[in-house]
Amino acid sequence: MYAASLSKDNTLLRLSGVSKAFGPRVLFRKLGAEFKAESITLLAGSNGTGKSTLMRIMAGLGRPDSGTVERLADETETAFLAHATFIYSGLSARENLLFWARGAGLSGTEASRAADAALERVGLARHAHDRAGIFSRGMAQRLNLARVLLGRPRLLLLDEPGTGLDIASRGLLRDIVREARSRGAAVVWISHDLDADGVLADRILTLRKKTLEENSSPSLSAGEGALPC
Repeated sequence: MYAASLSKDNTLLRLSGVSKAFGPRVLFRKLGAEFKAESITLLAGSNGTGKSTLMRIMAGLGRPDSGTVERLADETETAFLAHATFIYSGLSARENLLFWARGAGLSGTEASRAADAALERVGLARHAHDRAGIFSRGMAQRLNLARVLLGRPRLLLLDEPGTGLDIASRGLLRDIVREARSRGAAVVWISHDLDADGVLADRILTLRKKTLEENSSPSLSAGEGALPC
């Protein structure tokens, strides 16, 4: 069940008793967590423990078998970046962003300005009118990352957004995440690079043994063996 009304304690997302299984294989059971405004939460764990499945449930793209997901930010205020890059290869970089901007509730001049500013921010301004289908993996990832800059979302759900990015682009990603937190967003970020990304986090939640554990140090978040995704 999804709900949109939360108490006035800056919570933008709340999980209560969330469980999910695929046939006999239980991914997680009775998970509970709150994600508040102006915070970065790193979601860690071994491959196959269900991190991406959980994030899709958080985004409203999947449903739990039981439990509730309460989300104060509506669809236009939520940005979800999946592990796989999702762009329209037949459209230009700018056309992709205009499409996503309209989905974020922007229109007309506002959408154009947001798209141009996002392209400039991720270093793709000179490729604005190039067809996205010819982009390298890194360029496509930066275009995907530019979506986060549209509409100033209140809830950012990032599933390994650093995949395919070079060192400079990873630095840009971290800057964007910091800026989102500073403007009041709640960021939930799946990452396997805990040494580099963990320093940004206000907390680290590790999905292990079908439950969530909160850790204060990246070194405590190394997962145990699991089936690959």
